[in-house]
Amino acid sequence: MQGPRHPKSSVQGPRSAGATRRSALGLLLGTPLLSACAGVQQSLSQFSSPFSGSSPPAHPAGPPQQATTAGTGGVKVALILPLSAAGNAGLAAQSMRNAAEMALAEFQNPNIQLLIKDDNGSPQGAQAGAQQAVDEGAEIILGPLFAQSVPAVAQVARTRGISVIAFSTDSSIAGRGVYLLSFLPESDVNRIVEYAAGIGKRAVAVLVPDNAYGNVVEATVKSAVPRRGGRIVAFEKYGADRATPARNVAQQLGSADALFIADDGDAVVAVADAMTAAGANLRNIQMLGTGLWDNPRVYASPALQGGLYAAPDPAGFRAFSGRYRTKYGAEPIRTATLAYDAVALVAALARTQGTTRFSSDVLTNPSGFAGIDGLFRFRADGTNERGLAVMKVTTGGGVAVAGSPKSFGA
Repeated sequence: MQGPRHPKSSVQGPRSAGATRRSALGLLLGTPLLSACAGVQQSLSQFSSPFSGSSPPAHPAGPPQQATTAGTGGVKVALILPLSAAGNAGLAAQSMRNAAEMALAEFQNPNIQLLIKDDNGSPQGAQAGAQQAVDEGAEIILGPLFAQSVPAVAQVARTRGISVIAFSTDSSIAGRGVYLLSFLPESDVNRIVEYAAGIGKRAVAVLVPDNAYGNVVEATVKSAVPRRGGRIVAFEKYGADRATPARNVAQQLGSADALFIADDGDAVVAVADAMTAAGANLRNIQMLGTGLWDNPRVYASPALQGGLYAAPDPAGFRAFSGRYRTKYGAEPIRTATLAYDAVALVAALARTQGTTRFSSDVLTNPSGFAGIDGLFRFRADGTNERGLAVMKVTTGGGVAVAGSPKSFGA
């Protein structure tokens, strides 16, 4: 794992399987995770929309776990996760905790001590954990996972003037000093629109769900398409009734050279089927999507073959998963790399950035950082931008047609 970029600095990255990874200040190695157990689907589709990670489970949580520590360094870092939450949330939290501890083990001599707090899947628990951590000297907070818990943690952090790196995918809760290290739909949309324009696909028809995720995608695609010299020739939102919006778009498809559908695997297939039923020949148009297309249902759909979507290059997660399996004897959840990257980042910053290590100027370095899933950088408004690959839908899964960028533009 590597640290933040700086023109005159370099840092020693973590060791993995006996090999030392080269590092330059500004680059960090990390990647997202999925489920450590059979009950959690291992794809990006569960972790790339504001629905997942935004609300705690409805089932009662178990008894809160005792606070623990990992590492013996002098820089204290809080890690807040719903370790005792019910169902998949608790399983995901345990996988993220494992990944965080794995980052410490792989980073050579990190000067970090993790203060691990269980928020019990509630804002009250998250706030209590954050308060306990800052009272113990935490200089930055990693987590929580659920969007509704982030403001409670941010309130504590701001009274102490420290930053939060949360794992929620809900960009509405980002803000001053609260940064999201997650998969945001904005990056997906910008990347696929940019790539489509580069191959001459600039007349775009759009179908998005009438929900929070669709609202974010709508705002982004309506900005991204004209910015790349294109135009939106048809736009529809759909709810339970997909047939009417699909029919409206199908009637205008003759003036489009790309059809963008932003939804998860089951819904994308249903919308594509509705388009076909409305008379659209989807084989004659370039299909476009987001990271939610990383789903077996999409790969199995005849209508979506050859479709393009933006997502992290899967090679990073494959390598991470292999090391995780060796260490823990189980599969990581897909977003586990968020916890790995967060810990590796703070370890690199603690080593290289002195007393300003977790300041907003350091965290929002425009050169960004390199994680398991590729480049990422935090924006001043707390959201992030990721350097994504472009993947093509095949019956065997996603195949990269354009790699992740090696650096960010301005």
